[in-house]
Amino acid sequence: MGDGLVLEHGTHDELLAKDGAYCRLVQSQKLRESQDLVEVDSDEDDEDDNEKAEVDMDKQAREEIPLGRQKTSRSLASEILEQRRMDKGEGSKESDHSLPYLFKRMGLIVSDQWRKYLFGAIFASMSGFVYPAFGLVFAKGISGFSELDRGARTHAGNRNALWLFIIAIISSIAIGFQIYLFAGVAATLTARLRSLSFRAILRQDIEYFDKDENSTGALTSKLSDNPQKVNGLAGVTLGAIVQAIATVIAGSVLGLVFIWKLGLVGIACTPIVISTGYIRLRVVVLKDQANKKAHDESAQLACEAAGESLEIPLKKSNRTAIWSNGLYSLSQAMVFFVIALVFWYGSRLVAAGEADTFKFFVGLMSTTFGAMQAGNVIWLRYHQAARLHAEIDAENEGGKILDDSKVKGHIRLEGVHFRYPTRPAVRVLRDLSLEVKPGTYIALVGASGSGKSTVIQLIERFYDPLAGEVYLDGEKVTDINVQDYRKHIALVSQEPTLYAGTVRFNILLGATKPESEVTQDEIEAACRDANILEFIQSLPDGFDTEVGGKGSQLSGGQKQRIAIARALLRNPKVLLLDEATSALDSNSEKVVQAALDQAAKGRTTIAIAHRLSTIQNADTIYFIKEGSVSESGTHDQLIAKRGDYFEYVQLQALTKT
Repeated sequence: MGDGLVLEHGTHDELLAKDGAYCRLVQSQKLRESQDLVEVDSDEDDEDDNEKAEVDMDKQAREEIPLGRQKTSRSLASEILEQRRMDKGEGSKESDHSLPYLFKRMGLIVSDQWRKYLFGAIFASMSGFVYPAFGLVFAKGISGFSELDRGARTHAGNRNALWLFIIAIISSIAIGFQIYLFAGVAATLTARLRSLSFRAILRQDIEYFDKDENSTGALTSKLSDNPQKVNGLAGVTLGAIVQAIATVIAGSVLGLVFIWKLGLVGIACTPIVISTGYIRLRVVVLKDQANKKAHDESAQLACEAAGESLEIPLKKSNRTAIWSNGLYSLSQAMVFFVIALVFWYGSRLVAAGEADTFKFFVGLMSTTFGAMQAGNVIWLRYHQAARLHAEIDAENEGGKILDDSKVKGHIRLEGVHFRYPTRPAVRVLRDLSLEVKPGTYIALVGASGSGKSTVIQLIERFYDPLAGEVYLDGEKVTDINVQDYRKHIALVSQEPTLYAGTVRFNILLGATKPESEVTQDEIEAACRDANILEFIQSLPDGFDTEVGGKGSQLSGGQKQRIAIARALLRNPKVLLLDEATSALDSNSEKVVQAALDQAAKGRTTIAIAHRLSTIQNADTIYFIKEGSVSESGTHDQLIAKRGDYFEYVQLQALTKT
């Protein structure tokens, strides 16, 4: 195909014989022959086969002795992972924090808002005093009804009604200011939490994003929802808690002042009454969460199997229904048991002449009913915010700062063992060692899953090895400041990441200094080396041309060259190329490969490519097999060895006519 037309058609051999467009396409992907490789006869083939058999036997014997095992049946990586789990202990599990701990953490975030919290607490306390005050007036009302004189009953009724009206006015003012002040601080806290959470997400290790629960959608949802949940805890819920505490204290004081014996009974029963709210939370809300989780798991199955999957949460729900409903009903009835106890004991005191009706109702309404109000606060759900901790923190200011003028780009991996944290049972790298001298171009070759891209990620320090070390110019990368280390490295991956915005905006994302300090000449120099400058200048708006979401207005080759320009803008000492041309057609690949060859000049370059024609001229080729270096050398040297690399080349060789 070319320009929307069928240029030629036929079998592979027929099209090669035509020496046309298809033939030229094949030649652009063809590996050159070794300079000193000659045809070998059958005797030499037999000798090579014998040598290969001996090599395979040696390899098999070595593989029967697991790498890194020291007087144990487990590998070195397994031992290290087990030791790390033991070192973390229970701390490896994210635990729930207590309510006081959460309030302390939130208070530190909005410490400058303490005045609002102080006045909010005052108004919340006033709101808390309302119910005990209502109990006092209610008791006065009951006493007023017992007046024998009609005029006295009317006067008492009018006076008590006035007091209730005053309480209503004070209550509305107090609650209004309480909500306003607590909600204002909560809004400030929510905004700061979103900002801190977003920054915390950005500084996480790659290991964090490997977990299923930390997908892009899940993190976006958490970033939106979690601060809003804390908003309730730090706002309305916190105000209600202060209000409940004030209610319990005021009610207990009134009970002790007016009828201390009954007050003591009411105070003793207060924990029981308050606990009913907690039981409601545990039985109803948390059971709903468990059912929701089970239903979420069922949704992962195909639609036709969803009915079967729903049977499991249904059975679990039925099994727990009896005891949970029994516990719930008992907790709710407990309130009435307490009221019955207080009423019975109070009536005994009134009958014995130790208290009058007024005092009895003060003790009942203020102490017991006040505790009931406090118990309802616990029913309010609260959510805890988890702390995000990164082992490799890009914002950590610790670590050695390198002298930019002395960085050469000498990369060395020594005895590296590695397994991905989300797949600890899968060995990825096993005692891998390789060296990249300054200014050289090396290539990593091997089958999919052999560990090539993992090497790139370790060099970028997206992960740290379980064992072994990665060095830059003789310094352990773990000892170097993360940001300072990474500014000397640039990565061009298989699928370039462009953002909605201008060409200039996307290129400037690669700068290691403020945008205002990046000159137009520097941008154009990077684009020139990336072989994209002429194309950009030909655009109607030049560097101010919008590229569209994910670079949708550009072709694959154009996007890749802009990504290369972005990488070159930071003038890196080490250039990492991870399948940078594999997603392109042959024509685009040729243009991009020319840009990469230009970009690699004078830099330490490490390239990964399945299409071997792109890396056959590398200074050194490392063939990675099962997580370690199987063989290394130039293309010609490895072809002459007729080993793993030679076999890999043969798999890509096109049929010859």
